[in-house]
Amino acid sequence: MNSNKNVIELRTSKYTTITNALQKGSDFIRACIIGFEVKDSIALIRLDNIYLETFDIRDVKMFKKKSDHWMRAVGRIAGQYGKIKYSIENSTNTRIIIFGFKVYILGSFDSIRLARSAISRLIMGSAPGNVYAKLRTVSDKLKHNF
Repeated sequence: MNSNKNVIELRTSKYTTITNALQKGSDFIRACIIGFEVKDSIALIRLDNIYLETFDIRDVKMFKKKSDHWMRAVGRIAGQYGKIKYSIENSTNTRIIIFGFKVYILGSFDSIRLARSAISRLIMGSAPGNVYAKLRTVSDKLKHNF
């Protein structure tokens, strides 16, 4: 930590054997700063097929500047008491954080793709029941493939 510049510096040494150690370290620090639990962030370092993806809900659907419809979209993603968010996390084996217009998803490539499509359908106005049904069928297909 460089307190003069208020930045975190990462370096390799002559003992570093992993080629992508800096990228993994950067992803770990970024995930911790975003708000993921430390045990979930450590998965970024230990496992090779875990990624962190960020997208803006305005990329899915444009909202008027002074409109509060984007707050409704965030509410649709979270659901009452976080029920929808938790069901998406559990069915896709991902972790999701919603902060303002940004949605952060931590998981494997296929899991991120499924979670992002479910969240996009919710933003566009699909009924949560339809999203649940689609998630259930797709996640069952994925489990059968493994």
